[in-house]
Amino acid sequence: MKVLVIGLGGVTNGGKTTLAEKLKKMLPNCDIISQDDFFKPESEVETDERGFKLYDVLDALYMDEMVKSIRNWMKNPASSGVVTEETQNTCGNLKNTDDVYILIVEGFLLYNYEPLNELWNRRFFLTLPYEECKRRRSTRVYQPADTPGYFDGHVWPMYLKYKNELEENASNVVYLDGTKSQEELLSCVYSDITKELKKLRE
Repeated sequence: MKVLVIGLGGVTNGGKTTLAEKLKKMLPNCDIISQDDFFKPESEVETDERGFKLYDVLDALYMDEMVKSIRNWMKNPASSGVVTEETQNTCGNLKNTDDVYILIVEGFLLYNYEPLNELWNRRFFLTLPYEECKRRRSTRVYQPADTPGYFDGHVWPMYLKYKNELEENASNVVYLDGTKSQEELLSCVYSDITKELKKLRE
């Protein structure tokens, strides 16, 4: 039994979750772990001098728990409740993948935490320009809600900081333009993953 761990990281509101859900429907034996499920409760998230809750940093997340969840899945993916029958894959190029399980891990801070970086088979990073990201963010409802100035004061600067770190330290990251259509992004990532599956089976 082989496993393929795919990272789908990048900017807030870049389309990560939508892309992950669409891939899950198309790929055999595919599961998703979402970083958003590992946020600490609000009471444990630090507040800066401006009163902003610092959610867009690694300290706001139970990262060790996340790594543990991924490792547990890798040890025994078949017991994770993966559904194999529902894939919409009709092109026939993914036959004989019963022995390969795919995990898509999606989140905004995936590649800046060292223990996670030994787990990836492929890494994708969605980007958006400032204006588009701010526009999308303003249409979303968060719990707790974004306070005035939060995007410019915390969210965007943290995104740039971690993206710069990534560009300096990481290789083999595929950068995706989040302004492209969902279909284009899906097609690009799907074809990349199918190549990885073929390699695994060779």
